[in-house]
Amino acid sequence: MIRIEGVDSVTDADFEDQVLRAGELPVLVEFTADWCPPCRQIAPVLSAVAEEQRDRIRIVQLDVDSNPETTTRYGVLSMPTLMVFRAGEPVKSMVGARAKRTLLRELEDVLD
Repeated sequence: MIRIEGVDSVTDADFEDQVLRAGELPVLVEFTADWCPPCRQIAPVLSAVAEEQRDRIRIVQLDVDSNPETTTRYGVLSMPTLMVFRAGEPVKSMVGARAKRTLLRELEDVLD
């Protein structure tokens, strides 16, 4: 899995604790894979957003090849899929790499 500065990894085993029971902050999960060029492309964007918005959102990544249970549960078919969870429920889903400005605009309604 592509390691992203400032972004933790989650697995099938700890997804419930780390994402679904995360508390107040929304959690953006990047469903990713080593073989995915757009995942490498969005890595610096996610790192920057994780740093700049750390008081408003938590960003984690999940390797789809190593964690098929969670990947299947949320119907993830394309990488990267960015899914935002709040209070244990998915509230937004986006597919594909995007620029930082675009991602922040798309996250405005969950960053309060």
